[in-house]
Amino acid sequence: MSQSFDLPASTPPSLLTALKDAWQAQLERWYAHPGLYRWSLGNPLTRWLTRRRTRKLFGLMAGFVHSQVLLACVRLDLFRALHHAPATLTALAQRTQIAPSVLQRLLASAVVLGLLEHRSQGRYGLGPLGVPMAQHQGIAQMVEHNHLLYQDMQDPLQFLADAWQGGMAEYWPYAHAQTPPAPSPVELDKFTRYSELMAASQGFVVQEILSSYFFHEHRCVMDVGAGRGRFVSELAVHAPHLQFKLFDLPPVLALARENLQAQGLSERAQLHPGSFLNDPLPTGADLITLVRVAHDHPDAVVQQILQKAFDALPAGGTLLVAEPMAQPEPLSGHDDAEVDAYFHFYLLAMGDGRLRTPQELMAMMKEAGFTMVERVPNAMPIHAQILLGRKSKCLPLDLGKSVN
Repeated sequence: MSQSFDLPASTPPSLLTALKDAWQAQLERWYAHPGLYRWSLGNPLTRWLTRRRTRKLFGLMAGFVHSQVLLACVRLDLFRALHHAPATLTALAQRTQIAPSVLQRLLASAVVLGLLEHRSQGRYGLGPLGVPMAQHQGIAQMVEHNHLLYQDMQDPLQFLADAWQGGMAEYWPYAHAQTPPAPSPVELDKFTRYSELMAASQGFVVQEILSSYFFHEHRCVMDVGAGRGRFVSELAVHAPHLQFKLFDLPPVLALARENLQAQGLSERAQLHPGSFLNDPLPTGADLITLVRVAHDHPDAVVQQILQKAFDALPAGGTLLVAEPMAQPEPLSGHDDAEVDAYFHFYLLAMGDGRLRTPQELMAMMKEAGFTMVERVPNAMPIHAQILLGRKSKCLPLDLGKSVN
């Protein structure tokens, strides 16, 4: 592998970790005992745990099949079709041009997964997990996009040997570029494609921010890595008093300009084309936002972005970071840990970034000079967690002495 990836800092050993290691080693010996499986199934107090772990292990093996059931339903447009009205197997077979005996297997699998459900008169309707698939187009676009990741990981060992050379990395036009690529027609198509996907899939993250943080104390917000301006567009409606600055690569901001003009927001927004790898961030905003930006880049670049944000903010200014973050101590089998497993490989396939814990990002923000660094509680951390950092209004200690 020719690409160098960042590694998270290791935790120094302690007495507590030594005791934990000893306990885990003892548990492993118990689990490996030949008679434990039979004993646990025969004991009513432990049977549920053995069954749960067996189902969990089978679920890991079946996960790829589940993802392909979801992808097939998306490509057949079943969710939107059934959102209008339930339909019979015969009607769906005619619509999809798939033999009923074959389509029935897909529908039965989708029912088991909660994507569809049986209705009266032999019809199928949307299940509890199928409703958001029909209502939020961005989810379906991400499901389709993940097919690139599945292709890259068909041979997992080959993927690990050269993870950043597959279709996912190719999809991201500036994954490995030290300078912005030239806006050729091919590159413009890549920027457009990627920017549209990010805008479509950003809705849940935007809602987490708008429902968790008050913007009334700010007057101007600069969104760094603004893309097509999805976040700025929704924040402009949410907080009509705000002015905006958008910072991103020139071909991306060309798409943002069209979006802002269509929504009548041109008077409230200034576009600042540039690269945070090479250019300073413009001044004038009292709040800078990084929405799903840091995890796409290596540590050195993230530290550079944070430092440039600190330098661009006035005294008392605020930095807001929002993106998926890793669990500090992921528990095996925990739902949030499963989300981490997905993002670890997704970002590996993208080729440059990594999933960081809130503590790691907060430490990087403090290193850049931010004080009062804190987490903002939000309802759905699976979409994003939110961090805030303030630029102190106090004079640096050495400057204060010189003034006195």
